[in-house]
Order: sequence, then C-alpha cells, then structure tokens
Amino acid sequence: MAGTVTRDPLPAAGGGRQGAPLIVTEDAGLLDDLLRLCAAAGATPEVHHGVPEPRSGWEAAPLVLVGDDAARRVRGAPRRRGVVLIGRDQDDPGVWRRAVEIGADHVLMLPDGEQWLVDRIADVAEGVGRPALTVGVIGGRGGAGASTLACALAVTSAREGLRTLLVDADPLGGGLDVVLGGETAEGLRWPAFAASRGRVGGGALEESLPELHSLRVLSWDRGDCVAVPPQAVRAVLAAARRGGGTVVVDLPRRVDDGVAEVLAQLDLGLLVVPAELRAVAAAGRVASAVGMVLRDLRVAVRGPYAPGLDDREVARLLGLPLAGDVPVEPALQRPHGTGQPPGASGRGPLARFCKEFWERALVEARAA
Repeated sequence: MAGTVTRDPLPAAGGGRQGAPLIVTEDAGLLDDLLRLCAAAGATPEVHHGVPEPRSGWEAAPLVLVGDDAARRVRGAPRRRGVVLIGRDQDDPGVWRRAVEIGADHVLMLPDGEQWLVDRIADVAEGVGRPALTVGVIGGRGGAGASTLACALAVTSAREGLRTLLVDADPLGGGLDVVLGGETAEGLRWPAFAASRGRVGGGALEESLPELHSLRVLSWDRGDCVAVPPQAVRAVLAAARRGGGTVVVDLPRRVDDGVAEVLAQLDLGLLVVPAELRAVAAAGRVASAVGMVLRDLRVAVRGPYAPGLDDREVARLLGLPLAGDVPVEPALQRPHGTGQPPGASGRGPLARFCKEFWERALVEARAA
C-alpha cells in the first residue's frame, strides 16, 4: 500500500552521488528489505540511523527512505521533496501524522508497496530524462529487406555517437546477431527475459546484451522457440527506452499480443515495401493491422521499380507518408552473415539514407 501526502514530484539529484537513495532506519529487518529492493532497482544506497552529518547529504539525496522507527529522529531535518515514510503496520493511524511531521511526500507499507518503491528507486538510479527515439521496421511482404534496414539504421545511429539498442522482435527471423556477424558473441538473448515481471533495470539490461559495432543487440538465439509473455516484452522494451538515444526494433509481419506491446512504445514505424504491385497489396494488409496500434507509420519504398510505379505512387496507394526511397545496393542483396553488416562502412547510398533519416527524425523528436 502506498499513499500520497503531497503532490510534489520527486526531485532531480542535486549534489552528492547521482542516483544514490538515502535510507534512514535502525530496524534491521526493514533495512534488509530496503537493501533488497534497492538491489532490484540497480541502486546502491547510503544508510544512516538518523539525519546524516553534514546535513547536505540529506538535502542532496535524490530519494530519502525513512523507516517509521526513525520518524522522530528526522523530525527537525530541513523540509524537502522526495521523502518516503515506510512502515509495516497497515492499521497504525499515527503513521500519517508522523509523515506530516517530517514532510514526507508518500507513506508506503511493506510488503504491499514493494513494486511501487522499486520503480521509484529505479527512476532516481537511472535518471528520468528523454526516452530513446524508438523506431520499428517491418516488411510489407516477406523478403522486403526490413531486417537489413533495421540493422543499417542501428549501425548508423551508433556511428553517429548515439547510445543505440537494436531489438529483434521476430522469433522466427533467425536472429539479428547473425546479420551483424555476432552469433557467438557473449550476452543474453530473449529467452533469458521470458520470466521478467515488473520493472527491468535499464543499465542492467544494456550491460547484459552483446555489444556489436558499438551498439547493444537483443536478439533471439538458435535454440527452441521460447514464448516471451507480453508483460515481459513491455518491461524489457521500456527498460531499453529509458536510457535515451535510439532504439531500433525489427518487427515481424504478424501482430500478436507481444508485438502489440512493442508497437505501443514506438515513436514511429517504417514499412519497407518493394516497388511491385503484389508487394503493395500485401503491405496494405500489414499497414492495416499495424495502424490499429501505431499512429505514425511511414512507407520506405525499395526498388527496382515496376513499370508505372515510383516511391510517391506506392505511398499514395497505401495512404501513408513517404519516408523515402531505400537504395538498392549489394548490402541489401547479399546473404546475411557475410562481410560487413549493412551500413557499417558509412559510405554508399544505404548509409546516406540512414543518416538522413536520423537527422530528420531526431529534429522532429526534439520539436515534439
């Protein structure tokens, strides 16, 4: 159970150690629980029995967790935002009076409020800044080149110095780590996150993934197909987005509950459509399904062009904004797993397409 005393937001960290909550308690059992919850949120707290000396430690901590046993000892501390009074007795009416006396924003009872508290601790540990610009790439038909474009976008983003995650949301695609030449790289794949519930730490997620070409990759392995529940997909992608920069997601063409969770967190989607009538017809069905969840879906047309078609005509037939013409070059044609990954050289029409896409998209994101 958690209750709010005031509506003031949690403060940003001032001085002191960024993201280090302050725990004030002499209750050994409560301290053990709070240390466990801090560990789950990826934070290392400072622990005191009373208001720390100098008092700047009290004022600078991004979050202060006061055990109900310590309320009397902190009564004279300077008033500040971000103080949570924590107890265990649901039937103690005096806890609200003590919360007011110390200027607490929230009253929380364990164990009921554990998930709420983990989320708050994780917010201050990771910082709550602008989330990553998150782009999904989906093929209008099989073999459209969506996975190749997703990899090229991610590689280009990383080369431009942005913190970048590439997420493989297609369990039947064979693994994007193969496209990047890193199928043997150490790190976790999707099956390791199948049991994830609640909040996943963004920093811990990033450090656990393979690092390839200066970006982190969450891919599928080549083992038996493991079902990842929608709530796990939601938690993992939310963690990926919290670190800022960019996240690129390679999407399957079917929309199930897990894919719907991904679509709900995208800022925009790119529908890759070969410039032929049958591909346009197939892409229309994909766009209809995806558009039920994702508002900003744009078409990226891939040549060569069938007679009577160009990129603008394909976009008109689909009723979607045109993101551009995806260039035809050997990187889009060769088998995956050979040579450099798409866009890695930074030269050629595909790399230019990706760089120009990010320049436009990032400007739009800042203006939003």
